[in-house]
Amino acid sequence: MDRGPIAEIDLNAIAHNLRTAKKITGTGTVIAVVKADGYGHGAVEVSRRLVKEGASYLAVAYTSEAIAMRRAGIKAPIIVLFDKNNIEDYLKYSLIPVVHDVKTAQRFSKEAKARKHSVNLHIKVDTGMGRLGFNMEDIEKEMSAIGKMNFISVKGLMSHFSDAALYDRSYALMQVDRFNKARNILNKKGIKQILCHMANSAAVMTLPESYFDAVRPGLMLYGYSPIQSSAISRQLSANLKPAMTVKTTILSIRRFKKGTPVSYGRTFITARESLIAVLPVGYADGYPRVLSNNADVIIRGKRAPVAGRICMDTTMADVTEIGDVSEGDEVILLGRQKNTAVTAFELAERAVTIPYEILTSLGNKSRRVYING
Repeated sequence: MDRGPIAEIDLNAIAHNLRTAKKITGTGTVIAVVKADGYGHGAVEVSRRLVKEGASYLAVAYTSEAIAMRRAGIKAPIIVLFDKNNIEDYLKYSLIPVVHDVKTAQRFSKEAKARKHSVNLHIKVDTGMGRLGFNMEDIEKEMSAIGKMNFISVKGLMSHFSDAALYDRSYALMQVDRFNKARNILNKKGIKQILCHMANSAAVMTLPESYFDAVRPGLMLYGYSPIQSSAISRQLSANLKPAMTVKTTILSIRRFKKGTPVSYGRTFITARESLIAVLPVGYADGYPRVLSNNADVIIRGKRAPVAGRICMDTTMADVTEIGDVSEGDEVILLGRQKNTAVTAFELAERAVTIPYEILTSLGNKSRRVYING
């Protein structure tokens, strides 16, 4: 048998979520974030569908991700958010760099001059994330320097939110204010007609002040709101469709007497005569070990709790309440079966993490198949 679970990716759901983002913002210019292999959904197939549905740009973290997409025949403009190495690749594959400092801009200018090939780039300003970007206090001087460089043209200005939560907009609005100041500085330096973008998924859903010329959704394209409050999340997620279902099958069924330990460390002891299903999925397949005794899977439309510690290659589930189960039955680790669902939010809350990590961990470790494509 092949190792690991199967991740079914519903491309129609992704198309629906893109349309939802456009409807919320009223903008036709969407920069679709497909980094980390499309948040575990597969960047190439997801990007093809997003472009077909009208995404204007794609965004990845590093050049290797963009190169793989170019080699797969994707011709849409691709913005590379973090990488400042391998500058020749930007020119070879017609990629759009995001520049965070003057030194990197100088390197692009030098390489472009040597190749007699101008480069269009986006400038990132740090408005309060504290990760990458030009410092606000330095931007006027540094934009003056960049404006004098040959063979490069500033075509975009971007920033990133530290917190765009619905329940406290004060810090996000301060970042928007700083971004507007940075845009005005660029205009004064003669750098005009640039694409300004700042709104991530959280801001798309909660902060219309940040829409500017384009929006840059990520998580919401895959069917989840990034807002962690469960009540708010349900409201904001109502019009989104999760695109990933992760499934496996029952490898074996064991019948145990009362008082029988299950898995490492004897953290689960049967309280009655029990049926335990062994699943061919473990933490090596992206199913977090922290979910040991702390999650449910779905079998025959019913929840079955994880029993004992999750192993490297296997997980056990207590199917006593389901009863009528067989080896080979479908098991849902993430997603919906009949009227029962396990969401990435649920798993994230149980694992004390965020949906992003659940999707990328399971999606990138699973064998993907695409439906409704």
